[in-house]
Amino acid sequence: MIAAHATQRYIRTSAQKAGLVLDQIRGQDITHALATLKFSTKLIARDIAKVLRSAVANAQQKEGFGGDVDRLFVARAWANQGPSMKRIRPAPMGRAFRVVKRTAHLTVEVAERAERVRTTAAPARGERAAKAPKAGNAPKVTKNKAGAKAAAGQAE
Repeated sequence: MIAAHATQRYIRTSAQKAGLVLDQIRGQDITHALATLKFSTKLIARDIAKVLRSAVANAQQKEGFGGDVDRLFVARAWANQGPSMKRIRPAPMGRAFRVVKRTAHLTVEVAERAERVRTTAAPARGERAAKAPKAGNAPKVTKNKAGAKAAAGQAE
């Protein structure tokens, strides 16, 4: 199984905002993840798509890659907090407020799904498929106490 990752550092957004978009693509196939990012309303989605395409290119360059990009999926994706730039904003009465401009480091890891081997063999001896319960054997369900007393009276 091939795995590759790509990291983009010092992106001018907070790690929390990037994490919201990364949560949407985690575990998805590459084509589905890129489509999700393309139609996302968040501006950080463009940077994440760039990192995702870079991770796919890194996977294609690895030895042992099967050549089928459709088998790749987003195995892990996270955003770490980068350094913050501190700025000063003038405030009333000669004071100053601090403005924190945050940055983030985006990392996306892609991996290749294992091929599923399907067998058409019959079930082993002694194994049976689970049967669905019969409709007539289901217990009676009542909604209120009056109905429960009436049902109890019929049972006696």
